[in-house]
Amino acid sequence: MRKQWLYGGMAALVLAGGAGVAVWASKGDGPKKPAGDKAPQVALEFVPNEVVKPSLASMPGLIEFSGPLVAPGTVIVRSKSAGTLLSLAVGEGSRVRAGQSLGQADLEELRYRVAERGATLESARAQLAQSERQHKANEGLAAQNFIAPTALETSRASLEAARAQALAAKAQLDTSQVGLRQAALVSPINGVVAKRHALPGEKLASEQQILTIVDLSKLELAGLVGTHEVSRLKPGMPVQVRIEGVEQPVQAHIARIAPAAELGTRSIGVTLELANPQEQFRAGQYAVARVELPDETQRLTVPQTAVSSNAGQEQVWIIDNGALVRRIVTTGRRDAREGKIEVLQGLNADSQVLAARFDNLREGSKASVVAGRTKPAAPQVASAASGPAGQRQ
Repeated sequence: MRKQWLYGGMAALVLAGGAGVAVWASKGDGPKKPAGDKAPQVALEFVPNEVVKPSLASMPGLIEFSGPLVAPGTVIVRSKSAGTLLSLAVGEGSRVRAGQSLGQADLEELRYRVAERGATLESARAQLAQSERQHKANEGLAAQNFIAPTALETSRASLEAARAQALAAKAQLDTSQVGLRQAALVSPINGVVAKRHALPGEKLASEQQILTIVDLSKLELAGLVGTHEVSRLKPGMPVQVRIEGVEQPVQAHIARIAPAAELGTRSIGVTLELANPQEQFRAGQYAVARVELPDETQRLTVPQTAVSSNAGQEQVWIIDNGALVRRIVTTGRRDAREGKIEVLQGLNADSQVLAARFDNLREGSKASVVAGRTKPAAPQVASAASGPAGQRQ
């Protein structure tokens, strides 16, 4: 009985101790925060150069196309007859003038042909003289009725045939002489030898290429312009051309516009003409043409850095009544040189627009412009989620 009582007392003490611990733990938790409370929102602060108002400005249109420069004054000196190239007096890069001898080719065949046709002409002239004498004698005989009228007509026909043969022989001789003159290797223009196609001692065929001569005093640039833009171009319009290897752009003008679009494209060929009197530029250099079209309209513009894209829509961030607002905008022309973009819808002239792109902006966040503060000179994007707009990308 005594042992049972001892065990019962110990159990009672254990239960009492557990209850005390539970009561102490319950009191130690303290008051709990309401589930709906949040940290106070921090207002974003922007310096004046980070917030702009849309401005009115003209935005000249810009049409660009590119391609290699070509020399329209390019000629190819060809062999006018079969023979042997005896010598060449010029090489690639040599400067030549119109009428200058470029070399010598074997022209014996042409000379023999000229001599042959000269002899044929002399024979035809002798035959003509004989026909003229015969016809004159027949006219005297016919006047005395010694020959029939038909004999006189036959004599006249023979005379006309002899005269025609003489003219044909003269024409053939002239043709051979022209061919002989043209067969001489003479430069037809002032220019520079661009390529040599044959070497001395080589057997030449008729019309075989021997030299290519290029006149660099005038160059052209041909490009393609979309059919929706070409109507804004006119021959004679000034064009700025940037040529690879040349720092400053050069002036050119539109020379020709093709009358129809290229097959399979919606583009029309436009050709520029570029004066090159000092031969500073070379055919084959790559060039980019920029045609600026004047704009007489004042357009509402913002910096390009203020416009971003989200889910296929263009947007800007503005400060409206002390809060950030994301505004969907419709844009128009862009001026990369001035860094501006036209806004057609979504803004007015009094809007306060963030001029740079910031990360983690939330619509409805408190925002203000703080005057008298400056920030690093070359910021791009700032993280504005957890405090003042400080660090930018």
